[in-house]
Formats: sequence, structure tokens, C-alpha cells
Amino acid sequence: MGSIFLSASVPAVNRGTYHLTANPFLIQCAVRELVIEVVRQHKIVWGGHPAITPMIWTICEDLGLDYSKSVILYQSNFFSDRFPEENQRFKNVIFTDAVASDQDASLDLMRNNMLSRDDLVAAVFIGGMEGIEIEYDMFVERHPKAIVLPVPAPGGASLELAKRLAIFKDDELHDIDFARLFRSRLSSVIESHPK
Repeated sequence: MGSIFLSASVPAVNRGTYHLTANPFLIQCAVRELVIEVVRQHKIVWGGHPAITPMIWTICEDLGLDYSKSVILYQSNFFSDRFPEENQRFKNVIFTDAVASDQDASLDLMRNNMLSRDDLVAAVFIGGMEGIEIEYDMFVERHPKAIVLPVPAPGGASLELAKRLAIFKDDELHDIDFARLFRSRLSSVIESHPK
């Protein structure tokens, strides 16, 4: 079974200009539609983010999914004093070590562990800040044949990535039919790598 990597976050106002184009409601909608569309065929792998982890937990609860068979959460122990309470509900969290008092090095270690998985067949990018750019570069270096899908309509770094990759027509950049987007752009992965 292949896994799909999700890189997503809600941009913070005090970190760059990503928040200027970001729509938190659309980020939530896109994450929900991704999970609904692919989680019955693939595991979703993501690095814990305080806005995204609660979303995924709620969606899994709504769908009545067995977390251990549906999702894999990576979390750096650097943030152990700030873990969302939903972390405790996932029984399959993979914790990575904190690197002294270095947040960037700790995130790099977690991302290396997470993105070195050999079962990743696609990556989806939603919203986000500079982490989207970092994770995109790391993902394509390790998985050059995998599908890469930045979701532009929710804005943030994923919108900038979609523009840079030029994989959407101008009118598609604001399309919020996320279910159709995932069905059309991930269909080859879903059909060729069933659970």
C-alpha cells in the first residue's frame, strides 16, 4: 500500500506574507476533502502541526476510521511542551528526537525521517508557510517519480508553489472543488496503489 504525504499548515500572521493569500476555512476544507478522497486506499503521512492534527483527528472520527490503519503522524520532541491534545489520541505517532535547543535542526531531523519513507507515492501541499517549500524540495529529491500536487485555492505557500510549477491554468488557481481536484490529479495513484 502506498502512502500520501500531506504538507499543510495555516499561515501565521507574524511569519512572512503567506497569510495574505491564505484562507483558513479553505485550508480546512481541502484537508477534509483529501482525507475523505484517499484515506480508504492510502495512509496519510504528515508532520504534526497544531492546526492540522486536530483537523485530521476530527475527520477520522467522523469517518469512523481506525487511525493505525489510516494515518501516520510524525512529531518532533522539540515541541513536546506544545503538542496538541489530539496527539494523545493517535496511537501511531512517530516521535523524533529534539536536537538540543535548535528548532530548525529538530524539524530537519523529523522531515528527513518522514520523507525517507519508501512507501510515499504522492505529496499534497495545502496552505502553509516556508515549511511547504522545504518539504517540497526534500520530497522531490527523494521521490522524483511521485505525484506532487500543490493545492492553490486555499492560498499560502502552496499557491506560490502551484504558480511556480505552472501545473494549473489561471482559472484553476481559484477552483475550490477539492474533491474533483483530488480525484482527477491523484487518480493514477489511487487506482494503481490500492490498500
